[in-house]
Formats: sequence, structure tokens, C-alpha cells
Amino acid sequence: MSSENADAGREPEESSSVWDVVVVGAGPAGASAAYAAAVAGRRVLLLEKADIPRYKTCGGGIIGYSRDSLPPGFELPLKDRIHAVTFSLNGKLSRTRRSKRMLFGLINRAEFDAGLVEEAQKAGAELRTGVAVARVEQHGPAVPDRRTVAVVLADGETVLARAVVGADGSAGRIGAHVGVKLDQVDLGLEAEIPVPATVAEDWAGRVLIDWGPMPGSYGWVFPKGDTLTVGVIAARGDGAGTKRYLEDFIGRLGLAGFEPTISSGHLTRCRSEDSPLSRGRVVVCGDAAGLLEPWTREGISFALRSGRLAGEWAVRIAESHDAVDARRQALNYAFAIKAGLGVEMGVGRRMLKLFERRPGILHAVLTGFRPAWSAFAGITRGTTSLAELVRTHPLAQRALSAMDR
Repeated sequence: MSSENADAGREPEESSSVWDVVVVGAGPAGASAAYAAAVAGRRVLLLEKADIPRYKTCGGGIIGYSRDSLPPGFELPLKDRIHAVTFSLNGKLSRTRRSKRMLFGLINRAEFDAGLVEEAQKAGAELRTGVAVARVEQHGPAVPDRRTVAVVLADGETVLARAVVGADGSAGRIGAHVGVKLDQVDLGLEAEIPVPATVAEDWAGRVLIDWGPMPGSYGWVFPKGDTLTVGVIAARGDGAGTKRYLEDFIGRLGLAGFEPTISSGHLTRCRSEDSPLSRGRVVVCGDAAGLLEPWTREGISFALRSGRLAGEWAVRIAESHDAVDARRQALNYAFAIKAGLGVEMGVGRRMLKLFERRPGILHAVLTGFRPAWSAFAGITRGTTSLAELVRTHPLAQRALSAMDR
């Protein structure tokens, strides 16, 4: 993707001055942050260490909250529209629930992320790819004044900004600078499996969710045209067991005879409840902040929503003329995250504990209790959330409290 248009009409000395906002990482969180800051009319630089488009290990489910957080007019590159879900309990007790209305859509992350970056560029952000960040400095000789942050690149170049947004993943440099603390780490394994048309037709419009053999584990099959995305996730610590689960899962689905084009793995990391979201003029969002739903480990909607908020508050931080005001704006960003996504994560943690102890009960409720299925459908469509359900439905409150005991 070309970024030359971002400098069009600017004087050379302006292009080399301090950026209003520098965003590190061009995934959904970073692209959303860059878009939000650029739409506000600020000079924004988006840094990405890889070339775009690039593959990311991800199921690629786009639920309602993700769809509602996209830039206006953004066309989702959907590979399928899901109207049915088959639930199974470690390969047994399978039951399919169907809906006349679409539940959620499926995308390939490479196309999706590239589209979001393009929207940020259209809004005025400049993109630089193949750029690795070595560290961030807010004090010292590289920092000309207290309103400036120095982003030091791996090749020694220093980029200056009034505010920095870290969206470079859970193992990135910016989260380390902020001091992000993580209390849940899971291992996800995934295979992209091309299948014949007859097999693809059987999966069209339907996904499979299998509650797995290890506490808190589950597997999925997401159809994307002539390819099935098949994956499993479980707590880190038993990599061999997680790998065995994936192999068994693929085998009993009758897919072992098809050669995957990509086999990959990744770690998902959830933040501790007291983990910081900022340090000085630097804020973090998405995976870099450890923001994702702890039970399902769904991260795209958390990335899009936190990225937008990070971009908006980074603009305010960039406008701050002293450390006190910058700190105030950063705390406001943290409050906005905790009041929304933080509440959802709290409920997700409780759901994960329930699921770890009693997956069979959860399976029975989802497959046999119509209100539970309706709630699941509402969450996927974005008309409600786990936190909203617990807040507004006494039955859900009593059920969760009972399972907590």
C-alpha cells in the first residue's frame, strides 16, 4: 500500500516535524486508532513491522460489536455468512441450532486488516511498513521537551510524537514500556484446510463449536469458501495436549486427508484487572493492552473498540501542554476502557471459570434451553453482551452466582 498521498501538499520541514500521534502496529486496533486520530485532523504515522497484507492466526469471526465499530462505509470482505451453529461436547452430543437472521460473518484477517489500514490512509494517516520499534523514551537526550515521546526504531532512527498508541501485540515493545500485566495466557493452534466443493457445501453458512477435553478448551470450524479454518485453544502449559486435541478434532471431522496450506499457533494474553493502560503520553490498546474476552478469547471486537478509543484520547493527549493534563487524559482513556470492555472481561472471567468446571452444563443449556440460544444469538449479532445479560436478567445473575459457588 502506498503512503505517498499522506505527504501530498506538505512542506518538507512539516513532514519531518513532530507527529501528533504515532501508532505502533497496524492490526485492527492500530488501524482503528490511526483512523480515529486522522479523522480528527491530526498528523498520524502508522508503523508496522511486517508487509501488508500479512497472515494472522485468527478464526476471523466478525460479531455485531466488530461490525458496528468499523469506519463508515467500510465493506466487510466476508467469506461466509453464518446462520447455524453446531455445538458438540468433545465430539459427542452434537446439536445444531439455526437462525433465520445472520448470526455473524467470517473474514480472512489478511484482507480485513489491509482494508482497515487503507481506511486509515484515506483519512490521512501515513503508513510505514517493514519498521520495527526498539523502544520508547519519554525522558533523556532523544526527547526534546516534556510534550514529546521518542519512538526509537531498530535501525536507530528516532520518530517524535506528541502521543503514542501501542497496538503491537501482547508481546510488543509498547506494552512492556507501559508495564502491562497479564494473568491469563492461552495457546491457540489453527489450520487452513482447502476442501473439495462437496465438503465446502456441507459447511456453508454453518460453524462448529466443540467444547474440548481440557479445562477451558474448545475447538472451531469456520468455513470460508473452499477453505475451512479449523482450530483449538486451551490454557498454555500443555502444548502437547493442545496439539493432540487439534489432531483428534481434525481426524474425527474426516478432514485428516486434506493437506493444510497453513498451520500456525499463537498465544492470547488477557490483562490483569489492575494492569495499566498508559504511561505518560503512551497508551495501549487491543492485544498490546491484553484486551480480549477471557472465555471465548474473542479479540477483534475488543481491538476495534479499544483502538478507536485510544486514537480519540491520543488526540487529547497530543493537545495537552503539560504532564498533568496529559495524565488526566490518559486516565480518562483508562476509565472509558474499564467502564466498557473491562466490565465485559469481568463477566467473561466468571464464564470461563464456570466453563472450566462444568462444560457439560453449559453445553446442555445452550443446546436445550431456548433463552440461552437467543442470548448467544444476541451476543453474536451485537444486540446484547455478556455483561448486559448479567446486568439486566435476574435469571442470568442467579445462574452465574450459583455456578460461582
